[in-house]
Amino acid sequence: MKTEPRFLRQGLVLMAWLLFVAVPVQSQARDNPPTSAELKAVVQEAYDKFKDVKDGANANYIPELDKVPSDLFGVAIVTAKGEVFVAGDVDYAFSIQSVSKPFTAALVMQQQGADAIAEKIGVEPTGLKFNAIIATQLIPQVSVNPLVNSGAIASVSMVQADSAEARFNTILDWFNRLSAAKLSVIEDVYKSEAATNQRNRAHAYILAASDRIYSDPMEATDVYTRQCSIGVTAKQLAVMGATLANGGTNPVSKQKVLDPKYVPKVLSIMLTAGFYNESGIWSYTAGLPAKTGVGGGIVAVVPGRMAIVGFSPRVNDAGNSIRAMKAIEFISDKLALSIFGSGK
Repeated sequence: MKTEPRFLRQGLVLMAWLLFVAVPVQSQARDNPPTSAELKAVVQEAYDKFKDVKDGANANYIPELDKVPSDLFGVAIVTAKGEVFVAGDVDYAFSIQSVSKPFTAALVMQQQGADAIAEKIGVEPTGLKFNAIIATQLIPQVSVNPLVNSGAIASVSMVQADSAEARFNTILDWFNRLSAAKLSVIEDVYKSEAATNQRNRAHAYILAASDRIYSDPMEATDVYTRQCSIGVTAKQLAVMGATLANGGTNPVSKQKVLDPKYVPKVLSIMLTAGFYNESGIWSYTAGLPAKTGVGGGIVAVVPGRMAIVGFSPRVNDAGNSIRAMKAIEFISDKLALSIFGSGK
């Protein structure tokens, strides 16, 4: 009988070991969800580890945001089963700002289908800051994705309604269903932002000049400003994220909010554009679909498992909360949650 060369036999043994030993070990780390005790512990650990970080500053180009106490810091996890784990200032209502963008895009998908976002706005990242006028000049389509300001204003304009008031109330009701709470606008933030949103008005007029906005430009800008001024706590935002993690069904209220077929579409744009010009490094370090806002909130989604939220008003130059980023990255690494798998 012919025998295989020694090196081939060794190779077959190694391959068998990889298939039946090494791979299951990695899969086991991902397939076995963290226990309640582990989630409770890691939330507290993340809070304790980063509560004294002072890097960054409040987003003072919106004057009212500069008044938010800088030392506020909260961490929250809500699982796809509705379990809640929190530490720190998780009941303080901060303005949702750009964290609202993927949820409004989801509303448009629910009303008009996923193709409406892809065709009328786009889904490509810009690689530039969230409010970059130059992006609208360099990119032939003008608007590129619903998570930068130009695309977000276009997204708001696509919400089906017959008046500005009805459009905003439709958005607010949608956010209420996602959060299992009754949210409201922080009026001081709205007034402050409305008085200083000239750049967003410019975005809206640029969109109008290229037929890439779908209601009156100034109406869309005002509704968008109101949307960004909605107050939300870290705990409520985590429920919103957990609704995406749970396939569109709110794990607290048990209400089906978003059709499951749209959830992967929302998560994909969160992964590629949720951190603006820092989306690449976020994907590299945390490996989770997420959305950030200059109000200090960040929501990250672990599909099928949970949402992780960090809140801290001090942001970096890209508009991303430094302590919130650190806390979520720490939890993702500690629990091996990256959607790309664990190297551990």
